[in-house]
Amino acid sequence: MTAPAPPWGTDTYANALHTGRGPLFLRRTDGWLLPLEVERWCARADAADMSVLRRCTGSVLDIGCGPGRLVAALARRGRPALGIDTSAAAVERTRRAGGTALQRSVFEPLPGEGRWLSALLLDGNIGIGGDPARLLARTAELLAPGGRLLAEAAPADVDELVEVRLDDGSGPPGPVFPWARLGPEALHRRAEAAGWSVGERWVCYGRPFLCLRPARTPRTAVRRSSTSRVAAAVPASVSSQLTR
Repeated sequence: MTAPAPPWGTDTYANALHTGRGPLFLRRTDGWLLPLEVERWCARADAADMSVLRRCTGSVLDIGCGPGRLVAALARRGRPALGIDTSAAAVERTRRAGGTALQRSVFEPLPGEGRWLSALLLDGNIGIGGDPARLLARTAELLAPGGRLLAEAAPADVDELVEVRLDDGSGPPGPVFPWARLGPEALHRRAEAAGWSVGERWVCYGRPFLCLRPARTPRTAVRRSSTSRVAAAVPASVSSQLTR
């Protein structure tokens, strides 16, 4: 029996990335719709994005990279960066844009665990898995000592763990999956509760961001066997940065 595709691996999301436009929504089980900004995701990095990328140091892991505008922007500047996404269409588009990406969940073994100097959770990706505490704990495992997480909060004052579906308005909605939405205050609270310190907060063109650092470095051994299986997909510029 074939395993079902992950929610972001469905045709609904793939079609939106192929065309570069919506409509595309997250539909809550009560019918409420959250529009997704497919056109912005598929465009080049904008001023708000660049305000984040300028704060990145060293090697950068973009968690839930989508169509890859951030990874591509870093690559154009000669910065070592890797995107991960569960959507094959997202990975393909990232590579076409000049970035490097792997089709992986953040909760699967990843290359360079414990050695990334910066990680990104933008475009609502703090919601991945519907469990911010688990996601923050996993991200702390991926970062090197002294690393940082650049995270985007929802512009509204919201703190919700919900079940949603992807919906393009033209066909049946996709499978239900857990998601989270955190405004700046909620993300600040949850990050501190999970053992992170908040180094900086800023807003650019209406998008709120936080720079977070793990208050304690988790004692997590780098999974070398897992890293070796995917090392061939990582460019030399990224691999050499992680080796240092």
